[in-house]
Amino acid sequence: MNLIRFNQNPVFNGVLSELFEDFDRNFFFRNNEFKGLVPAVNIRENEEGFNLELAAPGMKKEDFKIRLNNNVLTISSETKVEKEEKDDKITRREFAYGSFSRSFTLPKSIDIDKIKADYQHGILNLMMPKREDAKMLIDREIAIA
Repeated sequence: MNLIRFNQNPVFNGVLSELFEDFDRNFFFRNNEFKGLVPAVNIRENEEGFNLELAAPGMKKEDFKIRLNNNVLTISSETKVEKEEKDDKITRREFAYGSFSRSFTLPKSIDIDKIKADYQHGILNLMMPKREDAKMLIDREIAIA
């Protein structure tokens, strides 16, 4: 028996069909090329420093690795979940793997010795304060020649 895609409605041919296929592939992760999701990041700057928020719900703080090398901040994670259920007649084993890595070049105005991180409610939050000499240079007026 061959499996044939049912597509007789002319409305579903072309663009609309591709839309549903993309939705199915991306929403239900049925893409063979799926390599994992990269968490969204918000970066805010204020007078005191920078605040980086990385959305990673369902993780634990132990899952993250944060490294600073030559003013490049790298946040990464690698998780592996194995689940096995055994019954008299059925054995089911599921594996789930996920990893990501995000790197950011930090400005020279950040005091790298005072960077702090915490993880609460699915958000990894990095507070990166500015050096004192960099804070004074932020607010100034520039004259037009």
